[in-house]
Amino acid sequence: MVQATTSQEIVILEDESVTLPTGFKAGGLHCGLKRKRLDLGYIVSEVPATAAGVYTTNVFQAAPLVVTQESLAKENRIQAIIVNSANANACTGEQGLKDAYEMQSQFANELGIPAHLVAVTSTGVIGEFLPMEKINAGIKQILHEEHEDVNNFLQAILTTDLAVKRIGVQLNIDGKTVSIGGAAKGSGMIHPNMATMLGFVTTDANIDHADLSTALKEVTNQTFNMITVDGDTSTNDMVVVMANGLAGNNVLTKDHPDWEVFKTGLKIVCESLAKKIARDGEGATKLIEVQVNGAFSTNAARAVAKAIISSNLVKTAIYGTDANWGRIVTAIGYSGVPIEPNAIKVSLGSIPVFEKGLSTSFDEEQAKLYLEQEKVQIFVELNQGEYNATAWGCDLTYDYVKINASYRT
Repeated sequence: MVQATTSQEIVILEDESVTLPTGFKAGGLHCGLKRKRLDLGYIVSEVPATAAGVYTTNVFQAAPLVVTQESLAKENRIQAIIVNSANANACTGEQGLKDAYEMQSQFANELGIPAHLVAVTSTGVIGEFLPMEKINAGIKQILHEEHEDVNNFLQAILTTDLAVKRIGVQLNIDGKTVSIGGAAKGSGMIHPNMATMLGFVTTDANIDHADLSTALKEVTNQTFNMITVDGDTSTNDMVVVMANGLAGNNVLTKDHPDWEVFKTGLKIVCESLAKKIARDGEGATKLIEVQVNGAFSTNAARAVAKAIISSNLVKTAIYGTDANWGRIVTAIGYSGVPIEPNAIKVSLGSIPVFEKGLSTSFDEEQAKLYLEQEKVQIFVELNQGEYNATAWGCDLTYDYVKINASYRT
């Protein structure tokens, strides 16, 4: 797939991931945190990479996030990431912090690099201590050739996910081919706020740290922060970008003529991963997309879109193929955004269901058939301005309750 930008085209590679950019490798293995599936993974760059991150706003930040933020703050660079699934190492006190530092130092020793160049990430059950004997044994083996495979990494980071989430793009900067690759995990406890689940983005672009950090925050607000599965913000949410500069382009800053091209590529990667997370929500059968247009500000458009996509009543109605527009209008009403009720128009796909304060005369059977599709779009026209926003989520099903009623067992 190819997407055109204002000055050039960006090639989208759906089957690529974090090893698409030059100089990155990844892998994973089973160390015993899960019964059978892979549970320990890594990403390594040939050289230290400029790095930026966004993190959960949950006040209960997991130990690995503390360690990773410290690492990035030292030089704004990292060279490797070690990640385990099945155990979040969250709410584990001083012991959890000690274990996260141990993961960092052990992997750094295997690579022969300073410990602060290693980021640490964990996901899984909250409140349990890491079985460090198993993790340390896994780290000692993980760089062996038989474990080096990006597909191993993609599998090792999963918890309740049903599918891996990957994407790659390539673009041209200063006559050089620049690649951006991404991978993510996330299926439940998804309602980011200035961060998200676990997201990993790599690029071989040569880029200024401050502008990379700003770009990541801006793109996160447009993508990862616009999805929800269940309204819960995790203790471990994090997105990290590594840029190793091996593409050989001139340093990218916001003043570079191709800056917007790079930002577009970064947004494509993050939006694709975000939508895949939303579609893979625990027990989900449908991806829901809410497009809000005509708002008086971007923040207003985002607030309305997130209110609709976060509504459990909207989500259950779509699961049941019930064109209950009243639930959508109710969510708009409590979004906190000042609105003019009689100016609003709501459509399910191409079917108008609410306009000028009243229900339209729509065909219920036609609407039901539309809601049976795997992707459902809700369009809201506020008629108050020129700003817009899009949010993504999923339907809420019986299976979500089943999965989360017995998550630890």
